[in-house]
Amino acid sequence: MEKKTYYITTPIYYPSGTWHLGTCYTTVVCDALARFKKMDGFDTFYLTGTDEHGQKIEKVAEDAHKEIHAFLDERIDTLKKLWSVLGIKYDKFIRTTDSYHKEAVKKIFTKLYEKGDIYKSHYEGHYCAHCESFWTESQLKAGKCPDCDRETTIQKEECYFFKLSQYGDRITKLIKENPDFLQPPSRQNEMIKNFLLPGLQDLCVSRTSFKWGIPVEFDKDHVIYVWIDALTNYLTALGYASDDETLFKKYWPADIHMMGKEIVRFHAIIWPAILMALDLPLPKRVYGHGWLLFGDEKMSKSKGNIIDPFELCARYGVDSVRYYLLRDISFGNDGLYTLEAFLRRRNADLCNDLGNLLSRTLMMINKYFNGILPEPVEVGEFDSDLIDKISELYPKVRDMMDNLMVSEALSEIFKVVSRANKYIDETTPWILARDSANKQRLGTVLYNLAEALRIVGILLKPFLIDAPNVILDALSVENPSSFEGTIKFGGLKPGTNIKVTNKLFDRIDIETELLNVEVNNSMNNQTIDNSINNQPNETVQVLQEKAPAFEKKPLIEYAEFAKMDLRVGIIKNAEAVKKSNKLLKLTVDIGIETRTIVSGIAKYYAPEQLIGKRVCAIINLAPVKLCGVESEGMLLCSSNVAGDVILLNPGEQMNGGDLIS
Repeated sequence: MEKKTYYITTPIYYPSGTWHLGTCYTTVVCDALARFKKMDGFDTFYLTGTDEHGQKIEKVAEDAHKEIHAFLDERIDTLKKLWSVLGIKYDKFIRTTDSYHKEAVKKIFTKLYEKGDIYKSHYEGHYCAHCESFWTESQLKAGKCPDCDRETTIQKEECYFFKLSQYGDRITKLIKENPDFLQPPSRQNEMIKNFLLPGLQDLCVSRTSFKWGIPVEFDKDHVIYVWIDALTNYLTALGYASDDETLFKKYWPADIHMMGKEIVRFHAIIWPAILMALDLPLPKRVYGHGWLLFGDEKMSKSKGNIIDPFELCARYGVDSVRYYLLRDISFGNDGLYTLEAFLRRRNADLCNDLGNLLSRTLMMINKYFNGILPEPVEVGEFDSDLIDKISELYPKVRDMMDNLMVSEALSEIFKVVSRANKYIDETTPWILARDSANKQRLGTVLYNLAEALRIVGILLKPFLIDAPNVILDALSVENPSSFEGTIKFGGLKPGTNIKVTNKLFDRIDIETELLNVEVNNSMNNQTIDNSINNQPNETVQVLQEKAPAFEKKPLIEYAEFAKMDLRVGIIKNAEAVKKSNKLLKLTVDIGIETRTIVSGIAKYYAPEQLIGKRVCAIINLAPVKLCGVESEGMLLCSSNVAGDVILLNPGEQMNGGDLIS
């Protein structure tokens, strides 16, 4: 019997800004869904990628004084490294600069033109350069772009237009009669009230005011504008309009397009209209989730409220980051990030509940049965309730994942974890172990706990990266690629060797950690002195008390300082130094050449985390050998009261070799 297919997509990301924790949200959720579907027996195809054309990219690359392809390659390389750190397993990564995509887009544009759905005219109206969107006067909010609240400019140019206006009735009917098409329901009301009822206007789909885009095949003065270029990636990634449409025929229509609520309009109105014009089936579901907020605002570089996911993963572990994103945010609604909420969720669920259940169970099997899994004899008091909850878990989780209730699915899994911890307290195995007459009962209790961990470990595989593998390895269970035949209670064989493992998650002292981070951030931003001098308050007093003593060094002449050659460097490669657990060997681009610099930051940064990172370097130090590797410079770092070390960052607008003065 042929497997059911499942095609899931994120929006393609625009590589002009900073990759932050909010960027990761959609991709982590889609990764968990794709992993779950694969384990649930579906032939799954997960697509992500980047949208690389347009005026904004052209301008950002120019401002960075970089050739546009090199600029994009660097940005996409960093994004792929981030996905790797987060354990994202996509089936395809599309770039709209890929040659096959560009050729297919030309064919799609020409087909729509020949059908009469695209025509040439002139556009005059409000344009938002940040969003690359045109707006009518009535669509503006307080005279500004309704999406980003930035100023718009009046622009006039010759354009090709897509006849979006003639699809309004069909799209309204689609949304009203197929409530599963656009989710959650609040998005349906928004699209109908704000866009469809006022009436759709034809859509500008080409530009002449810039050149960084796919040229119109029959009119080289025009480049194809974002909508037909970017949105059709969902088709072209599968080979649509190419010589090989095998994947397209297999996976289209998409089962779900996932995106943040700010771009629902494009996917729920413009995209269906394009597909209708192409006579293609529509996606089964479009889902616009909420934003990850910091304070009361969406994370963005322009607002200065971004959270670096590389640093978060390095400090607290990838499983902690994924778990927080998937569990703490009710999918579909906005989620509020605070470090305190993140740490409390990590401590409570991952450390206290899951980590303690694993360590207690493994310890008792090793202590009372020499590491050999005992055989269950008969069902006793409290057993049935635990076994029933374990047996009911998979159907509940599957139903919730089918309905995109990701947070709720994880909650169900951890209800079983909590129930198993309670089972330990109810059965008191340490008391059973005092009397040899209770040996069989003790064995049954420990078998049930081990089996609970096995099934929990398997069901956590789509959500977490490392912890499930540690759990299953400790139980000597082969890591399964499917749920089928693996999640029925009783799968563990008595006599299996059970290993003791390290703690899954170390408990964090939240108050101390928050203070350390606050001190660290204040020191990095060079605000402690200003705060103490200008804004005396309780927080400042704490910072002052906790900050390391200031060692006053002797004065030097400017001429001595001026001897140091301080430059911006870009790390191109990083690797561990053999025979050292502290040192990393870094290849650093300092503009005119690359240098090997050895730095003692291995405790604070993983090598893959450093690739592409901008640093401040002293490049005229005399070379010195460290553990057999010659170092030709030194990186500047900041350290806090807790001993944490952070590389000083000169900012993404700086190039390798730029002078620091």
